[in-house]
Amino acid sequence: MNAGFIGIGRYTPEKVLTNADLEKVMDTSDEWIRTRTGIEERRIADDSMDTSDMGFFAAEEALKNAGIAAEDLDLILVATVTPDQPFPSVACMLQERLGAKKAAAMDISAACAGFMYGVITAKQFIETGAYKHVLVVGVEKLSKITDWDDRNTAVLFGDGAGAAVIGPVSEGKGILSFELGADGTGAKHLYQDEYIIMNGREVFKFAVRQMGESSVNVLEKAGLSKEDVDFLIPHQANIRIMEAARERLELPVEKMSKTVHKYGNTSAASIPISLVEEVEAGKIKDGDVIVMVGFGGGLTWGAIALRWGR
Repeated sequence: MNAGFIGIGRYTPEKVLTNADLEKVMDTSDEWIRTRTGIEERRIADDSMDTSDMGFFAAEEALKNAGIAAEDLDLILVATVTPDQPFPSVACMLQERLGAKKAAAMDISAACAGFMYGVITAKQFIETGAYKHVLVVGVEKLSKITDWDDRNTAVLFGDGAGAAVIGPVSEGKGILSFELGADGTGAKHLYQDEYIIMNGREVFKFAVRQMGESSVNVLEKAGLSKEDVDFLIPHQANIRIMEAARERLELPVEKMSKTVHKYGNTSAASIPISLVEEVEAGKIKDGDVIVMVGFGGGLTWGAIALRWGR
């Protein structure tokens, strides 16, 4: 039984925080931010909206897109490092709010690689026949753990949610291969104390290497070549890191998803938000070969190769 995406959804807050807005409150500039990161603006959730709210809106959209009811879900996995509270999990909060009465529920903490961890976990349940429908949500309210006095990190992050229903798909479609990894020795380079602390230079070096390697690895595992790839969806952290992955796959610019300029780094939400955007724009079509690849604090990484469609 092949596992694949049968429904997708996203949610981004209404409030837009531009580089010009940041110029007014810290020693930075639009030019400095754009040239180093590719970010022009990001979305910020207000105080009345928490992580579970954004996750709920994205999940509702994914269920509608999949054409199934919440009661049909067997498992809910939420990838987040910014839960409403330490427990209960955001997944349990969504289970109650969606009315997914028979679904098990848990959160996954793998930072920006969390959505990849969630999708790959869901794949195992589907392909063993244990479960039929798994909801995977990547959602972050990074604004609440961002130090707005630290110009090196404050310019990077935004809030948002993306969701996918993973379920059985027809032969030849769905997730063809995957890679998951972690390197705990790099934990000191990206972590949360009260706020996000990051050694940008070390994270950049790790990400450029790992995003390219993982993308190539999942293609080899699937028996595919670089020429087979129709579209790349990298974690939207930094345009230079994303470009390095694209160049490793020898893809033209138009075959890589780029939403970082609109939303910044939304951590676990970035890949599913980008996926929805590209499908809606008609850039991803039935039968296309897609590579998704992410990295995050931990240090963690994950990638999948899939053939789009049900």
